[in-house]
Amino acid sequence: MKTALVGPNKNPLPAIVVGTMHYDELNTKEVCERINYAMELGTNYVDTANCYGKPEGLVESILGKTFEENPGLRDQIVLQSKGGITFYPDGRPYHNYSKEHLMKTLDASLSRLKTDHLDYFLLHRADALWEPEEVADAFDTMKKQGKVLHFGVSNEVPYGIELLKKYCTVPIELTQMQFSIAHADMCVQPIATNNHDFYAVDRDGGIMNYCRLNDVTIQAWSPFQYGFIEGCFMDHPDYKEVNDAMQAVADIYGVSKTTIAVAWILRHPAVPQVVIGTTKMKRFAECCAACDIKLTYEDWYNIYLAAGYPIM
Repeated sequence: MKTALVGPNKNPLPAIVVGTMHYDELNTKEVCERINYAMELGTNYVDTANCYGKPEGLVESILGKTFEENPGLRDQIVLQSKGGITFYPDGRPYHNYSKEHLMKTLDASLSRLKTDHLDYFLLHRADALWEPEEVADAFDTMKKQGKVLHFGVSNEVPYGIELLKKYCTVPIELTQMQFSIAHADMCVQPIATNNHDFYAVDRDGGIMNYCRLNDVTIQAWSPFQYGFIEGCFMDHPDYKEVNDAMQAVADIYGVSKTTIAVAWILRHPAVPQVVIGTTKMKRFAECCAACDIKLTYEDWYNIYLAAGYPIM
């Protein structure tokens, strides 16, 4: 398994992360099978969040019950969860980064997960009302209490990370960003810079180069989605050209298009980790196989062009 050097201390961690957003579809036996299979393939990194599943926390509860039924399993994995998204009684979501809420969210997650600590805790999405001093205080408290070892953010812009870092005593090591062949604005925009083009619009403040400058590791989520998780572009009739291009490259390497879709993401030097949310073990194995492939410039740009992105 390819490794990513995470954070300023270059902590070596697997390039493929087990995403559990859809694990509410599984029972504990099936969850255990998938985690053990992932470890056989070389990754022990598991990502979840307080808001996964309905009711809130269902996926964390399933994971916790799995750990309880399989003593020692929790100690074998790198466990990551996220917090900050919460819900009104009618199910509408909103964001809350107050220290009180983050501490309450963490304690609830730990209780559901049947563990005394998280290896990584990430802020899930930006809160318009956030006070960075409060978040920093919450992170410090989590660290001092031994409840969280490492910290990160997700779906955040560079100046948001910088504002948080101004007050934090702990390093911000990770950020999760949506990234796929069909959702690649953050790497397309620099290529389109200084052109009157749709893709020249800066929507993320240059997050890729910022992360490379500041030792913040990007975890790419939804690697097979187009739009904002509107659907899968694999074998989609509206994405025939890029699927044909991926298949041509897949034929060269003797792998599946799924493998090539993940290899395309991992080929970008700013994206050393990919969160894989499938519950299908065969597809997960195909994703892990991407770690054994490094696409050439020609391969990578051929797929890029087939996706309809501009080269000026």
